[in-house]
Amino acid sequence: MGKNSHIEWTHHTFNPWWGCAKVSPACAHCYAETLTKRFGGAIWGVKGQRRFFGDAHWNEPLRWNKEAQRAKTRFRVFCASMSDVFEDRRDLDGERLKLWALIEKTKSLDWLLLTKRPEAVERLVPWGEHWPDNVWLGTSVENQEWADKRLPKLIAIPAKIRFLSCEPLLGALDLTRFTKKNTIHWIIAGGESAKGARPMHPDWVRGLRDFCEKQGIAFHFKQWGNFAPAPKKLTGQTQFTFPDDLVMVLRNKAVNGRNLDGKTHDEFPPRFPK
Repeated sequence: MGKNSHIEWTHHTFNPWWGCAKVSPACAHCYAETLTKRFGGAIWGVKGQRRFFGDAHWNEPLRWNKEAQRAKTRFRVFCASMSDVFEDRRDLDGERLKLWALIEKTKSLDWLLLTKRPEAVERLVPWGEHWPDNVWLGTSVENQEWADKRLPKLIAIPAKIRFLSCEPLLGALDLTRFTKKNTIHWIIAGGESAKGARPMHPDWVRGLRDFCEKQGIAFHFKQWGNFAPAPKKLTGQTQFTFPDDLVMVLRNKAVNGRNLDGKTHDEFPPRFPK
């Protein structure tokens, strides 16, 4: 977390606070909750007290912005990997106001706001119909049920770039009715890597890849996660077999990698989509 993130699709991560509450199947094996348990404190769940930070933490993006200006480049900042900016709680309103002001001050940073609560976005941001150019808004979509619930909310919001995080991808997705008139600009897909990870069928992610190519949407394949297609039946390793007899094998996510049919996919959307 912080500067030089290990997340493949961002440069830095920034968390205005830590803690969240689970809202859908994608949350079942939340890596952020697992990570924070090492530090103690009851910051998770509806009744959890969120963990806040001081000025030194909030000043980090200001330094990144100056670095980007000196380098004459832009940095992507994922906000927030350990929380959800749009969790609709009144004890978070003050921190949100600080975040909106920070985003507006750091024009050389592209802020990637990813939420599982797109229904709350419009009442919690101050921008109305005029979103800053440096804000990308995304929602998590793990299966068709949650695509149908979340995408109508997302595509109604006038963010300059709208994206989907299909990770963990838990089922096949048909996004056809949501992608007319350049409504989605970027799709990230990946398998689950937490303890108890659920396998991702290769055809689910291939379907997204092919759909993006057809629609002209940038596609990023982040990882297979803990399960990847087995080249053959392997003995001595945990396996999972889908109903179509496709075998997945449990290995370290670094071993499984992020190669899909002989290729890595690292696409990003243009800053000002047509």
